[in-house]
Amino acid sequence: MQERVLNKEAIIAEYLTGDYSYRQLGAKYGIDFRKIHYWVSHYKGNIKPRKKVVKSDKPVVVTSIEVQRLQAELRKTKLHNEVLEEMLRLSEQLTGIELRKKFGTKR
Repeated sequence: MQERVLNKEAIIAEYLTGDYSYRQLGAKYGIDFRKIHYWVSHYKGNIKPRKKVVKSDKPVVVTSIEVQRLQAELRKTKLHNEVLEEMLRLSEQLTGIELRKKFGTKR
């Protein structure tokens, strides 16, 4: 009787030789063929390891450094928006053309 080897690398190598299909190897080693397919795909780099999501009942604590960083980013974004609004206003004033789309009902 042939000794059953449940070495994942050996099973992957056996598949990659091309002599056996996933189903044949699954039957040979008593493993679900989908698991072997996953192993081979992972080995080939087709499947990236998944990050485990840790669920916690604890509230998310935001550090003061992160709050300060977010506040600075918000100030910068608001200033950028003001600059763009002023550019639009000046462009409309100099060209006499309304550049902003007017929202409302069409007539």
